[in-house]
Amino acid sequence: MSVKVREYKKRGRSGWEVDIMFKWPDGELYRERVKAPVGSKSGAKAWGEQRQSELLSRGRKAVEKKTVPTLKEFAPRYLDEGARANRQKPSTLIQKKRILDFYLLPRFGELRLDTISNAAVAKLKAELVDRSPKTVNNVLVVLNTVFKTALKWGVIEQMPATIELLKVAPSTMEFYEPHEFERLVDAAAKVDHQHLVFILLGGEAGLRCGEIIALEQTDVDFTRGVIHVRRSEWEGHVTLPKGGRARQVNMTARLADTLRKQRHLRGERVLWRADGHPKVPQVLLNKWMSRVQRLAGLKVTGGIHILRHTFCSWLAMAGAPAKPSRIWPVFRTSSPPSGTCT
Repeated sequence: MSVKVREYKKRGRSGWEVDIMFKWPDGELYRERVKAPVGSKSGAKAWGEQRQSELLSRGRKAVEKKTVPTLKEFAPRYLDEGARANRQKPSTLIQKKRILDFYLLPRFGELRLDTISNAAVAKLKAELVDRSPKTVNNVLVVLNTVFKTALKWGVIEQMPATIELLKVAPSTMEFYEPHEFERLVDAAAKVDHQHLVFILLGGEAGLRCGEIIALEQTDVDFTRGVIHVRRSEWEGHVTLPKGGRARQVNMTARLADTLRKQRHLRGERVLWRADGHPKVPQVLLNKWMSRVQRLAGLKVTGGIHILRHTFCSWLAMAGAPAKPSRIWPVFRTSSPPSGTCT
């Protein structure tokens, strides 16, 4: 029996590889080489000896019956059969893949799932100390779902580590006061009509960025005075709105009048690009928002979600309940209504 430790270097990451070799009672040779989940050579040696003892105690049949895959081997199955097969949104799929590729596979890719220990998770947290708690928690959540999926499918016998999320301080929700929003509306009107439509859809109808992008002219019902929010777009992928269901939003008189003037024959979408492209990307809406904020003399937020925050905040100040409803109330900038925001 032998447990050898050698330095491990791959793709700019270093560590210690443990080479375990012994014979079963029947004389058959068994060998296992794996990257140790600890940082020191002595720790890797101790971990390898403990691993050897565990293998011998479990017996040859138990060890050979199930070979636990590495994270690198299991990740494609997790994404395809776990996330994609369950119809998770494209944004969720891409986010999980990015977290795996950027944070988890470089660190744990060569480790078998059952060897990613609490010590390895603690080291991951230490290496991400310069990242925000929310980012670290997103990484930990993906790792935890990988463990749970592997356990559910019988790939591992038990959870190899306990995932403890970091505490995240509650964030403050920025929104515009009525006089600030009117400054924003006036500035948008000075740029062009498209900017005005965009600002009113976010601030007076509470549409999210992807919902504004995906809004089609046929979704606007001038007879009933409502907007049918049926879809959302993220990086070219069209899905249902957040929450997985469509909803209806009542229009203000100002928004309805603005949308009537926006009707065109350039395509199905309400918003269009000057270069003739039928779709307005999120990065362009962010640029529109920054341009209008600067013209209005307001802080540049770097995103458009403050418009939805404004809509929801005014409803909350008017005493609107948090419980969602299918049809939202008529919104008046001069007198915030009662209703709901989800």
